[in-house]
Amino acid sequence: MATGDILITDIELTPLALAFRQPYHWAGRVDHGATIVLVRVRTDAGIVGIGESTACRPAEGTLAALLGVTPLFVGQPVHDIEHLMHKARWLGGFNHVPWQANLVLAGLEMAIWDVLGRATGRPVYQLLGGAVRGAVDYFGFPQGYGAVELARQARMLATAGHSVIYLKVGRGEAADLENVAAVREAVDGLRLRLDANGAWNVPEAVHMIRRLRPFEPEWIEQPTPPTSVTALRQVKETVDVPIAADQSVFTAHDVYDLCMLRAADAFVLSPHETGGLLAFRHAAAVAEAAGLPVCLHGQSVSGISDTAQHHLGLAVPNLTTGNQIMHQLLVEDLIEAPDLTLRDGALDEAVVAGRPGLGVELDLDAVARAEELYRRDGRYHHA
Repeated sequence: MATGDILITDIELTPLALAFRQPYHWAGRVDHGATIVLVRVRTDAGIVGIGESTACRPAEGTLAALLGVTPLFVGQPVHDIEHLMHKARWLGGFNHVPWQANLVLAGLEMAIWDVLGRATGRPVYQLLGGAVRGAVDYFGFPQGYGAVELARQARMLATAGHSVIYLKVGRGEAADLENVAAVREAVDGLRLRLDANGAWNVPEAVHMIRRLRPFEPEWIEQPTPPTSVTALRQVKETVDVPIAADQSVFTAHDVYDLCMLRAADAFVLSPHETGGLLAFRHAAAVAEAAGLPVCLHGQSVSGISDTAQHHLGLAVPNLTTGNQIMHQLLVEDLIEAPDLTLRDGALDEAVVAGRPGLGVELDLDAVARAEELYRRDGRYHHA
């Protein structure tokens, strides 16, 4: 059956809670879990596509926004992705909140790509242009509160074959210096990336980056708040450590602006932030035209998104090594397949090759438990 003949008949939305194995420390707060909205797109061909949208706590805001746009999709052909997403952004009430539109709609777009792949019998990365590499490299992400625990985990990740270690900073000057020193010693000469999550103003960022420079960070990610591109540019012009933009870039337009301003040396993006797999390709292409790399940014999500991002990683030419993956932080993932176990810090093409669509098979029992966990404790608390 031609994909043009396949129509969307229903969109099923289910809020889920995902518990973390241990508290997740970053500059903004401490998270104990995450919420998502599981998206199932049903079609008149009997094909069901799977995706997930990130959600705040509680998830009802994301759920309501998705419910508001579903009438725009039902009855429409699945191959009209660009048209459907454009219409949803403009008619779905997102005129003044484009970033929110991206986070809400990404799971829906992801599920439609899954339908297209299943309908054509092709993995999604082949529909996105095909693989430009045989494997995608992912960084090691040590978790913990203090320097001793972070260094212990970093050492384990280095032994497991990760070439890039990624560490959160912005937790206070003394803690940052102690944590980074311990992790640098633990991983020796491996590449080390530091992410401040916008914790510093310009003078603080300049001061902290100069103090952290002796530990040879490959880059400092989002040192200043995302509300000011000028601040990011000022820091980049002042320090001699590369700067990566994360929360300052959600769209291809944002990437273009930062490239023109020379405000970043790399872009850290996710399909959730950009609004889908196709939008990610657009944003990555803008960065590529400027000669800059992109790095996959993991959200607090399940293996559904990590699998979708792996398809992107295979297909995007200007991807860095040391990309982010997050399902390993969960007490329980939502998928039975594919197997996302990293080998020497990477996943190869074979993980999704020959698997139509995203290649995701849900663990329905795990989904049921996550649904019950949301009903019982959807408002995960932060410290």
